Amino acid sequence: MERLAYKKLLEWKNNKYRKPLILNGARQVGKTWLLKEFGENEYDSVAYINCDETKDLQAVFSDFNTDRLIRAFSAISGVAIKPEKTLIILDEIQIIPIGLTALKYFCENAPKYHIAAAGSLLGIGLHEGTGFPVGKVDKINLYPLCFKEFLLALKKQQITSAIQSHRWNEQSALSYVFIDLLRQYYYVGGMPAVVKAYATNNDIFEVRKIQKQILSDYRLDFSKHVPKDILPKVNMVLDSIPAQLAKENKKFIYSKIKKGARAKEFENAIQWLIDAGLVYKVLRVSKVEKPLKFYEDFDSFKLFTLDLGLLGAITEVDAKDILVNNSAFTEYKGAFTEQYVFQELQVLEKKVYYYSKEHSELELDFVIQNYNVYPIEVKAEVNLKSKSLRTIYSENNNLKPVRFSMADYKEQDWMLNVPLYLAAEWIEHAE
Repeated sequence: MERLAYKKLLEWKNNKYRKPLILNGARQVGKTWLLKEFGENEYDSVAYINCDETKDLQAVFSDFNTDRLIRAFSAISGVAIKPEKTLIILDEIQIIPIGLTALKYFCENAPKYHIAAAGSLLGIGLHEGTGFPVGKVDKINLYPLCFKEFLLALKKQQITSAIQSHRWNEQSALSYVFIDLLRQYYYVGGMPAVVKAYATNNDIFEVRKIQKQILSDYRLDFSKHVPKDILPKVNMVLDSIPAQLAKENKKFIYSKIKKGARAKEFENAIQWLIDAGLVYKVLRVSKVEKPLKFYEDFDSFKLFTLDLGLLGAITEVDAKDILVNNSAFTEYKGAFTEQYVFQELQVLEKKVYYYSKEHSELELDFVIQNYNVYPIEVKAEVNLKSKSLRTIYSENNNLKPVRFSMADYKEQDWMLNVPLYLAAEWIEHAE
């Protein structure tokens, strides 16, 4: 399975200022597989240590003598660790938070060793009070497979090449192919185990079974890791997200969790889910101007889930509504399409906002800033009315309005329409 993060790992390996690496991400997004694959392909040997399965590993970190730690890692893994030639993988490092602190000493005293740590719920582990090695580690975030990675998993190299050719106007001839594949991605999503099963067996019922098992596993994680006083709230917040996204105005409303709910009651539950990488917060900006960070509104936000396919499993949307009918595109107030576009932006690690005008119905689905500021409207259909974009542009014609929709690529004098299936590729190369 080809992952775009592999290129980032190569850049890390070849960087002469390389520090110990933390590969961060939610559970089951493929961190362990990717590090092992990278180690086997790019190094002479791999010293793999699972911190959750290795007894007495806590005692190994009794001090931070790196020579002694390397000897211990060799003994545990059964691999003779050689500088520059061996990749040391510390998996599930959040189980032993003091192992995070040890990375500082490898950075300072033993930079010749290539060491990578993978952590699920890493942010939660840091709450235990162990000092994080600020400035002493490199970090790479791993997400579910994006649409391009999904195409590669399905062996659609020619389709992927067509996207990467940037011949935007020529893609309309293949739009029916792209849209069919996009439907499949809406249903399958990007969790590696789900994508692998679908690519192998093409069984949509197995897809939903695995998705539900992943959700069940997450709930079990909650019972192990979430403080008991907020456990019910964490479940309630996660269960409320589909209804939040199905609203016309997708601003997170606490009363959608339960009648009379207030921010103070659920803020810690939301933060726990964010730290765990299971939900993402998109803040509102009060102005669509550079720099966007000046106009952040911390009281108004949207919440998105980790994965489009898991969103479908939570809501139990029928397969035919996504794969056959147009329900996923025409109903649910564009919830699935907005989730899809957010995921594509997230993989590109864009800082994403949304905009709404005070005392008005005007709202922009997303706003991002490269050099230019791009107000973005997301349309689940071929509907080309963009009143909000037109209004914002009339107020500031230095903006670069973009509409993602099912319509073909079209450049207008004031706005650009980009097909949904080209969204990530276009944004990645926008100025």
